[in-house]
Amino acid sequence: MSTLLSLLLGLAALLVLLPAAVLCAQVVLACLPPKTGPGGRLQRARIAVLVPAQNEASLIVSTLASIAAQLRDGDRLLVVADNCTDQTAALARSAGAEVVERQDQQRRGKGYALDFGVRHLQQSPPEVLIIIDADCQVGAAAVEHLAATALANARPAQALYLMNAPAAAGLKVQVAAFAWRMKNLVRPTGWARAGLPCQLMGAGMAFTWDDLTRVDLATAHLVEDLKLGLEFAALGKAPLFCPQAVITSQFPSSQEGLNSQRKRWEHGHLGMVLAEGPRLLGRAVLRRNWPLLGMAVDLMIPPLALLTLLSVAVFAINLLAGAVFGLLWPALLAGLALCLLGAAVLLAWARFARASMPFSVLLYAPFYAARKIPLYLGFLLKRQVDWVRSKRDDN
Repeated sequence: MSTLLSLLLGLAALLVLLPAAVLCAQVVLACLPPKTGPGGRLQRARIAVLVPAQNEASLIVSTLASIAAQLRDGDRLLVVADNCTDQTAALARSAGAEVVERQDQQRRGKGYALDFGVRHLQQSPPEVLIIIDADCQVGAAAVEHLAATALANARPAQALYLMNAPAAAGLKVQVAAFAWRMKNLVRPTGWARAGLPCQLMGAGMAFTWDDLTRVDLATAHLVEDLKLGLEFAALGKAPLFCPQAVITSQFPSSQEGLNSQRKRWEHGHLGMVLAEGPRLLGRAVLRRNWPLLGMAVDLMIPPLALLTLLSVAVFAINLLAGAVFGLLWPALLAGLALCLLGAAVLLAWARFARASMPFSVLLYAPFYAARKIPLYLGFLLKRQVDWVRSKRDDN
């Protein structure tokens, strides 16, 4: 009986130790000096920027202005006004964008809007298509860097996509912004240092036109970007991280908007882990597709709050079992997982977030994780499966 209990506790400890170890490795790699190579002239492609938008009247003009400033003659800026009931289409046209409108209450989701836009561009396709969400701001030269990276490597390119906390945001939003920075800056930077690809992040994605013809964009998947990146990796086209291109957005300040956004992202991510993670790991090993293996391993890391909750719970259970039954090695493994996770978070904060977030905010992180327990219980009891647009602050 004690042997079986020891194995079960050890397995639980191993399940939190492995992702904690990978996360720690990513953070350490991200802190290494960047690789430098010979500079070169960026290759300029014919570019189309596709902006899917659903009721984004309050933000669309600012977003389009940040994109249009980087386009040249012959480039296209296309807005797909998807199931809009506000002035998004009219404002986009007045800002100089090409606009197509889509109304389909049955096939809802960003993937369908992207597919609609791509089919519209088929008559005169660009060399490179860049996807920017309608609530984003595009950093200087981001379009140029993304297009050049995708074209030169014949692989999708992913910008550094950051979400910032609004001014005077509370502790929850500041911790969420740090977790986002961990996921979208620190982890892909670390993997890039190791020569491994990154996940697609939803905004700031660039594709050659030939690559786009190999995938099906029309999907209502909750994390269609994550799914798309893994599909490209399986085809030998794993996405490249392009941190020189910076795309920024902002977390909703309303609690309703935060909750819906968080639920869609995390339920979608966990669904992908369970449905695709083990299969992708096996497929990558059997085919010796090391870029896909890198992405699959990265996929298997749970959201930071969930990994924290699991690590604390497993350590507490193993510690109790050690005291009652004298089983030490599972508790040691669980303790190691907790130490690696803590070290990764502290190192990431010191290297990548110290200037934007005081250490006192980081002390709130365990309470932030605890407040997300209902979200994870909801995944087990009533998982979200339909795509729902996050509520903005003004609608």
